[in-house]
Amino acid sequence: MKDYTKLIKELRHNQTLPEQVFWKAIRNRRFANFKFRRQVQIGPYIVDFICYQKNLIIELDGSEHLTEDKVRYDNKRTNYLKSRNFKVIRYFNNDILNHIDRVLLDLWNNLNE
Repeated sequence: MKDYTKLIKELRHNQTLPEQVFWKAIRNRRFANFKFRRQVQIGPYIVDFICYQKNLIIELDGSEHLTEDKVRYDNKRTNYLKSRNFKVIRYFNNDILNHIDRVLLDLWNNLNE
């Protein structure tokens, strides 16, 4: 398995605006005292955010994730992560930037299932 340590550091230092907004809301146990990590390697993939306590992965997606090829890739990736007993939820960048309250409510509901 390839080591993505350098890429992960780069991703953490060059976050998109939606990633910055989301991370600010959940980091340091700010969100219901759940511990989240960002840019974590799981097998051959790097996930945006993860809560190991709940085996929950959060992916933030831009409009490029609506293309047929990207949807196919994301489905393959999600199936792999599910096979490792993770639940994967996705939020669009637009929702993070314009409706963070709704996103956080949905996240709360997923964390408390």
